[in-house]
Amino acid sequence: MANTLKPYLDCISHTLEASMCLRNFPSQVVERHNKPEVEMRESKELCLNSLKICRTEQEKCLIEPSVNSVRISIGIKQSDDIEELLTHKFARFLEQRAEQFIILRRKPLEGYDLSFLVTHEHLEEMWKHKLIAFIIRFMEEIDREINGMKIAVNTRARVVAQEYMKAFKPL
Repeated sequence: MANTLKPYLDCISHTLEASMCLRNFPSQVVERHNKPEVEMRESKELCLNSLKICRTEQEKCLIEPSVNSVRISIGIKQSDDIEELLTHKFARFLEQRAEQFIILRRKPLEGYDLSFLVTHEHLEEMWKHKLIAFIIRFMEEIDREINGMKIAVNTRARVVAQEYMKAFKPL
C-alpha cells in the first residue's frame, strides 16, 4: 500500500468497522419482509448519518449505514480521458458479474463508480473483518489495475504510431 493511500484507507477501514454493527431488523411497513433500510429509506429513524471520506475531489468513499445494512460507494481517481474511459469500462465489467462478488451492487450510486451493499445476512455468513479487508484490498487493487491498463494502452498506441510513421519515412 502506498504511503499516501494508507491514511485514506485506514480511515475507511475504521469507519466500516464502526458502521458494520448490523442486526436483523424486519420492515416496519410490510409484514414478513426484511429489506435493506439503506436502500428502501422507509423509516428515517433507521438510517444513520452518512459519512463521506475524500482523498481528492474524485477519489472519495461514501458510507451509508443503517440498522440492518451498509452501502459503500466508491469514486475512483480519473485524472484524464483515458483513465475515465478505463474506469467506466472496468466498473461496467465488474457490475455485470456482481452476483459473483455477492456484495457488489449492479448500479452504483449517482456520482460514484462502484457501490457495495452489506446486509446483516452477509455478516451472519462472513466475518466482518474479512469483508472490510476485501473492500480495502479491492480499493487498492482497482487503482493499480487501471494504472496498469493505462500503461498498456499507451504502450500499444506508441507502437501503432511508430509503425504508422514508418510509412511516411523518406527512403
